[in-house]
Amino acid sequence: MVLIYTHKKTSRLDYVLSFLFSDILGVEYKVVTDKGELADSKEPKINYSADFIEDSLQIIPIDLLFETNILQKKIKVTEWNERKIFFQTSDSASIPFDLFAASFYLISRYEEYLPFSADQHGRFEANQSLAGKNSFLYDPVVDQWACLLAESLKQKYPEFEPCKREFKYISTIDIDNAYAYLYKGTVRTLGASMRDLFKLDFNENIQRFKTIAGEKDPFDTYNYIDALHKQYGIEPIWFFLVGNYNTYDKNLPLDNEAFQELIKKISEIAEVGIHPSYESNSSFDQLKKEFDYLSAISKKPVTKSRQHYLKLLFTETYQNLIKLGIKEDFTLGYASDVGFRAGTCTPFNFYDLYNEKETTLKIFPFHLMDITLNQYLKLNVNEALDLINTIIQKVKAVNGTFISLWHNESLSDHGYWKGWEPVYKKMLELISEK
Repeated sequence: MVLIYTHKKTSRLDYVLSFLFSDILGVEYKVVTDKGELADSKEPKINYSADFIEDSLQIIPIDLLFETNILQKKIKVTEWNERKIFFQTSDSASIPFDLFAASFYLISRYEEYLPFSADQHGRFEANQSLAGKNSFLYDPVVDQWACLLAESLKQKYPEFEPCKREFKYISTIDIDNAYAYLYKGTVRTLGASMRDLFKLDFNENIQRFKTIAGEKDPFDTYNYIDALHKQYGIEPIWFFLVGNYNTYDKNLPLDNEAFQELIKKISEIAEVGIHPSYESNSSFDQLKKEFDYLSAISKKPVTKSRQHYLKLLFTETYQNLIKLGIKEDFTLGYASDVGFRAGTCTPFNFYDLYNEKETTLKIFPFHLMDITLNQYLKLNVNEALDLINTIIQKVKAVNGTFISLWHNESLSDHGYWKGWEPVYKKMLELISEK
């Protein structure tokens, strides 16, 4: 048991303490507002105040966790114990920055409630984030800070023992385009053929008509992916895009029997989540239609979600998912870079800053995406594997949860995925290494 003194209990403080102590460290704790109770206790204790309390580990607070508004913060990033820190307070404190407030700032995505310049899809980009600007995007700093806190408690109170969690991996597969050529219908097939002719891309048309004539579709990688998962003992989550066809939503027609059979087949061997369409991000009615459709086809409760194009708006996107009955969301990550968007590799409940309350929606932040490596960062296969290994080792170092985002088409060895087919398997090998 760890005793934590504060002059005032707040929703923000309760939220971040639960995350750090219960979710990351696996330690029981109690918050008290009586200095005498803290002073009299023989338990390990934290003094979260500017006042001196003998025989306690002191963290001096800033105002953030005692506020109920959203304000632009002046933030300076420095280092302490070889870790990036901000919200510095005093070197005289046991921990010279407000670790609790800094953790809250990152996992609540506080900065994304503030004005920012969105990309063409309305997204908050990695290079606008505090982590991106200050070179700690590739570090799960919140988990690292929790480890430093545990080490500080252990040094001061030798009897203190945090529970040690285990490294976990969650594989997620998005199905944006179930097949490269099959089942697209006459109009789409002819239109695509004409576009390739204008681009003088004869190889694409040759492959298209070979596939229509009976060759296996390049994007039909489902059996191979399933075999890989079985080989490594992995239970993936598959996210299906089932929106109407438009500029950014280009999966198969919903009345296509082959598409429906694919959803049924996958749902029999793995968990299926919804991949809400680009269009649905601005229409709850459209989101509800897609949810109802996928639920009816899979014949299983749909409780997991990831937004198409990673479109995420605080707090509208999450509020719509809660309204729909979604329990877990896997959208939080960047398209433009890999890393730790919320500064953590530990799933956490969404905290609604507008309403100042913790919700029941669990956020599972992912840490890298195949398209990011290939298209955004323009890496070759070896460079991609080096970066993948860097992120995996960062997660393993804190025994966190590593989450990857892959697509069926990136294992096709087709188009700009030529030569990339082995990357996923090599990533699984890195994950399985002790």
